[in-house]
Amino acid sequence: MHLSVRTGLLAGALPFAMLVSAPAFAQAVQETGLEQDREEITVNGVRQSYRGNFALREIPQAIAVIEDKVLQEQNITRLTDALDLNASVARQNTLGGLWDSFAIRGFAGDENLPSGYLVNGFNGGRGFSGQRDVAGIERIEVLKGPAAALLGRGEPGGTINLVTKQAQLGRSFGSASLQYGSFDRVRAEGDANVALTPGITARLIGYVEDGDTFRDMVHQKRWGLLPSFGVALGAATRVTYDFEWTRVETPFDRGIVVLNGNLDTVPRARFLGEPGDGDTVARATGHQLRVQHDFSDRWSLLVGASHRDTLLTGFSSDAETAASRQKLFVDGHSLSRQRRSRYYDAAQTAVRAEASGSFETGSLRHRLLFGADHDRFVYDQVFTRVRPPAVSSNPSDRAGYVIDIRNPVYGRFPLPTPGVITDRRDVQEASGAYLQDQISLTDRLQIRFGGRYDHLLLRTDNRQTAVNSRRTRDRFSPQAGIVYRLSDPLSLYASYGEGYRANVGTDAAGVIFDPETTRSIEAGVKFGAFGGRLNGTVSVFEMNKRNVLATDTANPGFSVAIGKARSRGVEVDLTGKLPGDLDLLLSYAYVDAEARSNVLDPNFSFQVRPGDRLINIPDHTANVQLARDFTLAGMKARFGGGVQYVGERSGETGTRFTLPSHTLARVFGEVGITERLQLFGTVSNLFDAHWYANSYTQLWVQPGAPRTATIGLRANF
Repeated sequence: MHLSVRTGLLAGALPFAMLVSAPAFAQAVQETGLEQDREEITVNGVRQSYRGNFALREIPQAIAVIEDKVLQEQNITRLTDALDLNASVARQNTLGGLWDSFAIRGFAGDENLPSGYLVNGFNGGRGFSGQRDVAGIERIEVLKGPAAALLGRGEPGGTINLVTKQAQLGRSFGSASLQYGSFDRVRAEGDANVALTPGITARLIGYVEDGDTFRDMVHQKRWGLLPSFGVALGAATRVTYDFEWTRVETPFDRGIVVLNGNLDTVPRARFLGEPGDGDTVARATGHQLRVQHDFSDRWSLLVGASHRDTLLTGFSSDAETAASRQKLFVDGHSLSRQRRSRYYDAAQTAVRAEASGSFETGSLRHRLLFGADHDRFVYDQVFTRVRPPAVSSNPSDRAGYVIDIRNPVYGRFPLPTPGVITDRRDVQEASGAYLQDQISLTDRLQIRFGGRYDHLLLRTDNRQTAVNSRRTRDRFSPQAGIVYRLSDPLSLYASYGEGYRANVGTDAAGVIFDPETTRSIEAGVKFGAFGGRLNGTVSVFEMNKRNVLATDTANPGFSVAIGKARSRGVEVDLTGKLPGDLDLLLSYAYVDAEARSNVLDPNFSFQVRPGDRLINIPDHTANVQLARDFTLAGMKARFGGGVQYVGERSGETGTRFTLPSHTLARVFGEVGITERLQLFGTVSNLFDAHWYANSYTQLWVQPGAPRTATIGLRANF
């Protein structure tokens, strides 16, 4: 049986021929009796880059999807919080709360840059736009495991792909919400899809947020405009244009200090920066254009381009991390500080074309994916800093820019004027071509082969040292996989992949680093239960990485190579509906991520030995939530709750400082006052646990938020 579903312009439709969530799709297939022919379903929406037309069970890779319904019902507004729902993702250092940084399966990438992610298949996370808001996101795809053979540049642990809400042709609908939360936080959000003509639709999405936080002196303002426009050029051609315009304004906040391992050294709300520094401002302006043409029900072409400009500017007063300059280690209460300023200007441009389709050679069915792309990333930075003198010189509190952690007095001293430390421009250009063929050898057995060739250009123009560096590199990244279907609800898979990620910048001598290179293996089982209503994946993996970088504190603005690292572990992801109409989301990961080289860590001059844990990577992480729809006093309602557990983590490279484990509980619910008006509310960290999101050193520890509540109204039209 063959089913063709025409949905209009739904760019970023879930690949593998699905436009709805995996559990909902599986349920619909089961109810219509199409389970055995699922791979024959064709959805004529806008296809997703790098993906092809595959059912989830056919992919030799673990994939988790976080739908907008989950984000909405839990009132999640930040990408960082959304990624907590998947246990394979761990929080990393967020530059004072001003960028998104995470590790997937234990590997985090360059600690001096925000974590990269994709937006509708295009690189979109490498700039300095502040922590990403989830407004305008249809779903978040956690694509685990090696994918560099297609994506080219990325971490071996996996890739985050944000699928945005796109204009839907021929429909007019919308929603608006207003909410109030703890710490006087107010947020308004709107989404309106307007069919201007049968073939032209505009979707206007925007948000604005203002309020305090649980941190003293830290106020935050955020707004964004995220429109999407769709045009149908006949029955077989779709054009989509997306625009992004966002701004974040908030003080730079390094968090709290921990003295002698005592996490209660200061209250979790205490701000140890300087209000006189003002806000750090992060801005983003982005454009994305995609054109899809369906030659037939088997072959299609996707052509697109993306450009994004970001800029981060501002001052900060940060705890001095060098023990020789830190008075806190002498008297236990006087915190010596640096003062810094940042001008981080970045632009990323990508163009790509991809064709996908299927054909037969004898009894073998091929599903082919091939394409080419070009990516250019330009990073212009001016970084200034002034540091306190050595404690041995017995400097005054003014010279040390000291603040008393027990009783902070802000504005006690004039703000020091920092000097230029880094003034340089980094350019990365990569051109690549890729090919993937998945061959059905039998009804049960499929194999996948693929590879990608890249030509990489790295250039650094150091205006501070007048040293200009240039390097080119060619790289081939192969991949292979196998999928065997034991039965309709049960399949086994295994995969192997190699990859690389270009390292930005040079060492202090002006030498451009070799790219990080990786080798990864993965195996697992994918299964379904209750007639496809409950679906899950269990996987095991091991990854090895070379040319890992760390910050060179002896030469600010530079990095040094610290060698090798390895990560291995086990994961379980389960989503769907349990008996009793309970919606379940369960994610668990055991990750063993460690250094594999014997080197002297350049950050703090501590010895790093093979077996030392990588920073901010918990060994065990779990997240489980249940929700259910029911009727309350004649009104439709939905209530649920969840628990997240994060194990202990290394809080500082090369030392025994450890962040403790934590368990957080949350509840959420909504009630339909009328058919189009809902009252909703959430409570996070229900039992007000003390927890710590990430750490860079014992003097830069980010505490987690206390109990936080929100209530709001949402209208649909």
